[in-house]
Amino acid sequence: MTRIEQLIQFIQDDPSDEFPRYALALEYLNTDPASARKEFEELLVRFPTYLPTYYPAAHLMIELGDFAKAETLFLSGMETARTQGNKKTLMELKSAYETWLIERG
Repeated sequence: MTRIEQLIQFIQDDPSDEFPRYALALEYLNTDPASARKEFEELLVRFPTYLPTYYPAAHLMIELGDFAKAETLFLSGMETARTQGNKKTLMELKSAYETWLIERG
């Protein structure tokens, strides 16, 4: 059984656990960006407060050229981090967002 198959099985066994779906999205990042996007989008719908999703999902959107979605993810992630009082994640997302804006011109 491959890692992807294992993660899919974990999701089927417990769909209320966000981590296997997050791990699956990360697993797909280098091999199947369309599937990674699908998994990140599912995470954002089902688990919008799961902060680890926002950083890699925003970067994937940048790679895919969906800049509006990337910006939305950065801003939503920052707001979620702020709401949760997670200063470290807030600063990471803010820094990545500002760097992207500068690079983008």
